[in-house]
Amino acid sequence: MLSFRVGPIAYPVGTASFLGSFFDTITVRLEGGRRGRDFPALAVLFSSGELAPEDAARARNELADVATRLQALPVADVVWDAERPEQAPPWGDDIADTIRNLRDYHVTADGRSLIGVLDEALATSVTIQRPLRLQ
Repeated sequence: MLSFRVGPIAYPVGTASFLGSFFDTITVRLEGGRRGRDFPALAVLFSSGELAPEDAARARNELADVATRLQALPVADVVWDAERPEQAPPWGDDIADTIRNLRDYHVTADGRSLIGVLDEALATSVTIQRPLRLQ
């Protein structure tokens, strides 16, 4: 299972493919298919697997914008794979009734909002001045 890590603190996420879907949804639906065009700090985290603490505050601002914009999109717009945006997730449209938009769509393995967990990890990175890593 993949986690966000800041020093000794781990924030469980879930599978790599599910996290990839989150970033691919951002790329396709919010950045016109060009990863990093509008959210460069988040793109660095995903592509390199690490974000320096001095970039974490910017990433938090980007994430807040992402959350607002995803809230306006229906769950049918989820992207499982940026190379094939029309491909449905393995479970199709069989999702919980509580998921009403793309902001709510991605949840961690323990049922928390992925956006909320990522924001918490970024805030920790800023506070303790340690990089955020995907591990």
